[in-house]
Amino acid sequence: MSSIDENLAFSPATELRELILTREVSPIDITRLYLERINRLDPQLHSYLTVTSEIALEDARKAEQAVMAGEELGPLHGIPISIKDLQMTKGVRTTGGSLAYKDRIPEADCAVVERVLAAGAIMLGKTNSPEFGLLGANENRLGEPCRNPWNPERTSGGSSGGAAASIVAGLSSLATGGDGGGSIRIPASFNGIYGIKPTQGRVSNYSGVNSISAANYTSQQGPLTRTVRDSAVLLQVISGYDNRDPGSLRATVPDFESAVDRGIEGLRMGWSSDFGYASVDPEVKEVSEKAAMVFAELRCDVDDAGLKLDGAFDTWFKLFSLNAYLTQGHLLEDPDDPLSWYARWAIEEGSKVTGSDYARAVGERDRMIQQFADEFEKYDILLSPTMAVTAFSTDQYPQEIDGQDPYPNPAWGFLPFTHPINTIGFTAASIPCGFDSEGMPVGLHVIGRHGDEETVLAVSAAF
Repeated sequence: MSSIDENLAFSPATELRELILTREVSPIDITRLYLERINRLDPQLHSYLTVTSEIALEDARKAEQAVMAGEELGPLHGIPISIKDLQMTKGVRTTGGSLAYKDRIPEADCAVVERVLAAGAIMLGKTNSPEFGLLGANENRLGEPCRNPWNPERTSGGSSGGAAASIVAGLSSLATGGDGGGSIRIPASFNGIYGIKPTQGRVSNYSGVNSISAANYTSQQGPLTRTVRDSAVLLQVISGYDNRDPGSLRATVPDFESAVDRGIEGLRMGWSSDFGYASVDPEVKEVSEKAAMVFAELRCDVDDAGLKLDGAFDTWFKLFSLNAYLTQGHLLEDPDDPLSWYARWAIEEGSKVTGSDYARAVGERDRMIQQFADEFEKYDILLSPTMAVTAFSTDQYPQEIDGQDPYPNPAWGFLPFTHPINTIGFTAASIPCGFDSEGMPVGLHVIGRHGDEETVLAVSAAF
C-alpha cells in the first residue's frame, strides 16, 4: 500500500471527496486503507458480515482512472461505503441477518444501493444486522454479536449496528442503514455518531426483489455518518421518487447540503424528557437535557413540550410485527428452525394481529400524527433523549430503567422515543451530545415536521 495517513480513515467523507477530486488521495489507497483496517480490527467488532475486497479494489481502480481522465464524477466518487446487510446487493451475499438466507446471492440491487453506486461510491462490504432488523441490539445466529467500539463488551445497537460500528471504528467512510423502529437512531446514539431517519417515502424502499404488497408505515432507509454534512450528502444521493415503490414521495428533493449551513436563530423548540410516558436512565436524561438547553445559547426558544403519548409501543408494534409476519411468516414452519428467539417472537406476535387490531392501530396512528402536528403548531423542532439508556452488555438487556420494568419486555423497552416517529412517518435524527459516567455515548433526538429534513439538518449542524 502506498504511504497514506491512517487518520484519513476518520476524515469526513466530504473532505475525502475534495482530496480525491484534487488528486491528493487516490481512491485505491483510501480503499486499501479501509480494507486493511477491517482485516485488522473487525475480528474484535464483527461489524461486517461480508467484506467485498476484490470488488472494492476493482471499483477503486476504475474510480482512479476516471479521475485521471478528467471524467465527470459523481458526488460520492471514490468514497468507500458500507452497505447494511438488509439491503440487496447484486451478486453479493445478502443474509438479512438470518440463517435462512445465509447463502443468498441477489440478482439485483435495491434502490439505495443502485443510487450510491451510480454516485461513484465504492462498496466495502455488508454490515451486521439482527435478523430482518427485528431488534434494537445486534445479535443473530450467523456469528458473534456486533460490538460497540467504545466498549466491546457492549452492544452496538440495532438494527444498523454494524453500519454504526464501521463508522466510529474507522472501517468505512459512509454507511447506509434503515430505520423501522429506531434502527438508524439507536446505533447512532449508542456509538456516538450522526444518523437521520428521513420522512417516510423520502428514500425508495424498493428492495430489488419481487415481494408481497403490504403497506409500509414504518420503515425508511437513511445514512449513518461522522458528520451532519456527510449525512446530507448521502441523503441527497439516495432521495427521490421511484415508481417501483408505491410509497415513494413525488415531492422535489430539497437541497440538503445547503440546509446544513442554514441559520437557526429564533427557532422554537420543545423539549420532552419522557414523551409523557417513558422511563429514562437519570444520567441519560441529565446529559440530553443539558444538550437541549445549548440551543437557548444559540438564540432559539426552548420550552417544555406537553406531549403525552399513550399506547405508543402497541400501536407501532402491531404495524411493524404484522409486516414481519407477512414477509417471513413461512419460516415459522421451517423444519430447520432458522429463526432467532427475537425474530420468532416478533413474527409470531404479527401472526396474532387481526383485521380489527390492524384497523385500530391505523386509527391510533392517525391520532398520534395529530398529536405531533399539534406540537408542531407551537414548535419548529421537538427534542428528547434518543434512547432511554446507553449501550448495554451484549448478553444482558436492561432489566430495569429508572426503577421501572421496561415495556413490554427488556429486549424492546429501551427505545420509547424512536418508534413513535416511525409510526407517524416524520423525520428525526440522533446527535452525539455527551457521555455517561461509564464513558458510553448519549444521543440527543431531533424531530422535525413531515418533509422537513432541512431544519433537522440545520439544527443538528449548529449543535
